[in-house]
Amino acid sequence: MPGHRSITDAEKLVEAKLGGLPLHREQMAMVSNIYRAASAVRQHLENSVLRGCDLTWTAFVVLWVVWIWGESETRKVAEEAGISKGTLTGVSRTLEAKGLIRRSRHPSDGRLVLLNLTGEGASLMRRVFPEFNEEEAFVTAPLTDEECRQTAEALRRVVLQVETRGEERRLTLLDGAEPAPRRSGRRPKA
Repeated sequence: MPGHRSITDAEKLVEAKLGGLPLHREQMAMVSNIYRAASAVRQHLENSVLRGCDLTWTAFVVLWVVWIWGESETRKVAEEAGISKGTLTGVSRTLEAKGLIRRSRHPSDGRLVLLNLTGEGASLMRRVFPEFNEEEAFVTAPLTDEECRQTAEALRRVVLQVETRGEERRLTLLDGAEPAPRRSGRRPKA
């Protein structure tokens, strides 16, 4: 791939650029490699197992969440999938058009939308997940079962740190201010 640098090349470039700065190098490498590993695994799974059933990573994660948790309100699905409610709206409409998910109004609060797998969606997940899991085994093949358990536990602790203390840290860093609104990248309308 033109322009592609290996993880080793990237680490050498970072050291050359940042060598004199007082940094938390092991922590920087950990966070960088979490991102790189997640991107590499996502791309591999999208280009292998998920391509065959015409699903994106995000669509698969939404199906997974609803498959595991059962009928769920969209806000909870978005939260569990790690996506915005706006993104979920588009993904769930696409999945609904494919006949994999059903959207319905909440029985006691018509403002809320519930998601549930259709029979076809549940059948797809029962068929695809074992293939997906085989690729999970493939991408982790260089690790022993014990290394997988230890890495999973370490990553759980990272997630827990952000979930339990991240908001407090954000408030400290921003002196209690709200973060600036995200920009979409679109030009303002004239």
